[in-house]
Amino acid sequence: MQDKFAVIGMGQFGYRVARQLTIKGAEVLAIDRDIDRVEAIKDDVTYAVALDSTDIKALRSQNLQDLDAVLVAIGENIEGLLLTVVLLLELNIKRIVARAMTSQQRIILDKLGVKEILAPEDEVGLMVAEMLINPTMKAFLPLPDDYEIAEIEAPGKIARKKVEDIDFEETYGLKLVTIKRLYEEKHMGKTVVAEHVVRNINHDTVIENSDMLIVLGKSYDVQRFIELNR
Repeated sequence: MQDKFAVIGMGQFGYRVARQLTIKGAEVLAIDRDIDRVEAIKDDVTYAVALDSTDIKALRSQNLQDLDAVLVAIGENIEGLLLTVVLLLELNIKRIVARAMTSQQRIILDKLGVKEILAPEDEVGLMVAEMLINPTMKAFLPLPDDYEIAEIEAPGKIARKKVEDIDFEETYGLKLVTIKRLYEEKHMGKTVVAEHVVRNINHDTVIENSDMLIVLGKSYDVQRFIELNR
């Protein structure tokens, strides 16, 4: 059964989410009060509607309660964001996801009863800071209890070593989740380089210079692993 979503607010963030959901096969209703933004997105989503999301009659006319989730991605208009969320709660929308631009907005949304609050700017800020400190780290996902999943360029000191010789868990307190590796492939008669996940990693798997390691562990242990193997 096809997933169905509404995205309210067609700024850069809302536009990208709506478009990506559509690419992934979801049925997407894009909503914005600005007709020009609606015109810009209409060909990239299932439906696009220009309406005022602070008008409960207008919201009710869209049957949002039948959707799997509604994302409120209104940016600078704080009053519009909060009033829209209040009306969605009044309409008993089964799943409301809201974007908070500031810590104050997050607090208010939480007090209103919104369970899923996004702060993408904060997450991007954390990622950029981490990548500036550790240039070999290409991505990371912070988890509770100071754990994280990190994608790291294979440090020079472990290249050409077997997984059993590195002993991720005993020596570093890390779990090697998987390895992303570059492979040469033939595509339309040409040799191209493609990245794939290494399947069936075992003790004899050898780490290559160009490998990207996906590891799970405490933030401190990830940092220590990078520093000790530069």
